[in-house]
Amino acid sequence: MIRLTLGQLIDHLGGDLHGSRDIEITGLATLASAGQGDLTFLSNVQYRSQLQSSRAACVVVSRQIKDEALKRGSTVVVEDAYVYWAKLTQHWASLIKRDDEPLIHPSAFVHSSAKIDPTARIGPMCVVEAHAVIGKRSWLKSRVTVSQACTVGEDCILHSGVVIGADGFGFALENKAWLKIEQLGAVRIGNQVEIGANSCIDRGALGDTVIEDGVKLDNLIQIGHNVHVGAHTAMAGCVGIAGSARIGAHCTLGGGAIILGHLQLADHVHISAASVVTHSLLQPGTYSGVFPIDTNEAWHKNAATLRQLHSLRDRIKHLESGNPK
Repeated sequence: MIRLTLGQLIDHLGGDLHGSRDIEITGLATLASAGQGDLTFLSNVQYRSQLQSSRAACVVVSRQIKDEALKRGSTVVVEDAYVYWAKLTQHWASLIKRDDEPLIHPSAFVHSSAKIDPTARIGPMCVVEAHAVIGKRSWLKSRVTVSQACTVGEDCILHSGVVIGADGFGFALENKAWLKIEQLGAVRIGNQVEIGANSCIDRGALGDTVIEDGVKLDNLIQIGHNVHVGAHTAMAGCVGIAGSARIGAHCTLGGGAIILGHLQLADHVHISAASVVTHSLLQPGTYSGVFPIDTNEAWHKNAATLRQLHSLRDRIKHLESGNPK
């Protein structure tokens, strides 16, 4: 069991501690589930009602909630509680990480021509094919495949079942039968990229599929051949990106969103969950809808109008029949 004092955590991560440095922390927990010895946090005002009843040893809060939190007891005050909590979880995970596991698991297959940095970790049942490259401190968890000539940068995490560099979906129709187009490109993944379980990134047909630095992908995401994803873009689960689309930097895509092929999204474009993007979006902003996609504000106005169509139809019928009611 990990045992750290609040003083030790503050010395490592910073923050303005209101309370004893000697309070012992043995776990991290939510506001509702925390007990004695647990450290928790509050960043979402939706859970503010749980603050006073929380049994946590200490709560991390942003400055806006400082006075309210101090009424409860021991408090760490920071500029951004969510960012601080992220750093805290990283520190906590580093303390429980097992160092006795081999960097390359005995069950993994690594081709002799692949280049694996000595600090990279290759998990059980992984496959790293010929001429693939895995950068410093990157971690391939169980059953990850990095196909021929694909590259993974530094400090990346690829979760279980990820497939990098499968053939893109390319076929030509000849005499009512499909003729395969060989996929001759690769996949290039930058630094600090995290890819969720069972996600697939297809190799390019000629050029490479590119995932730039800092991109975060959730589980079950499909990225087609020759897609280019800009730096620090994030996608939630079940997003699908068709071939040759270009996604800008600092974009977000909600769960289940679909981007059609050969389209372009500018930097700082945000797509709501389950939306279908049918044309390029060249201006920053938030967009929603299945068909047609529009600015978020305009789409909500149109959706409100659609909800009234049934009653409007009945009113028109009454007016046409001469009954004003």
